[in-house]
Amino acid sequence: MTTVTSVPSAPPPLFPRLALAILPVAATAVIGSMATTPNIEGWYAHLQKPSFNPPNWAFPVAWTILDLMIVASAWRLLGARPRTGPTSRGWWLAVAAFAAQLVLNATWTPVFFSAHAMGAGLVVVVALLVMILWTIRASWRYDRIAAWLLVPYAAWVAFATLLNAALWQLN
Repeated sequence: MTTVTSVPSAPPPLFPRLALAILPVAATAVIGSMATTPNIEGWYAHLQKPSFNPPNWAFPVAWTILDLMIVASAWRLLGARPRTGPTSRGWWLAVAAFAAQLVLNATWTPVFFSAHAMGAGLVVVVALLVMILWTIRASWRYDRIAAWLLVPYAAWVAFATLLNAALWQLN
């Protein structure tokens, strides 16, 4: 049975939709890399770390996988836009939540790594986790696969929140 909420409009053409999914995630990854790379061998290497701190090589591996999942989620959500009706507003809110969590994601790394502001980083990463969870909830109505693709991201950011808090406490 088809309902209004499950009847998408014709999705945007493939390449513009793909670009809308890839470019913001890629920009976020570049910002993260630019803020992280110069600080790994210096500032971060000298921090006292909790026993559950992953090795440095695990972070780019995890983020590459997560970024691909985030792109796939965005691509699916962009293709799930309702044709008309009251669900259209909710879809726009889901897209806005998606954009907001990407902005918070891009903000955390410079705050934590470049500014060395672990307390402020903790505030940002908690806000990021809340926004990812809200994005999952908002996306669920339009594309459940898009929502599920964000669950590992939420789990990783929950772990990052714990790690950020432990690093702040230890240092």
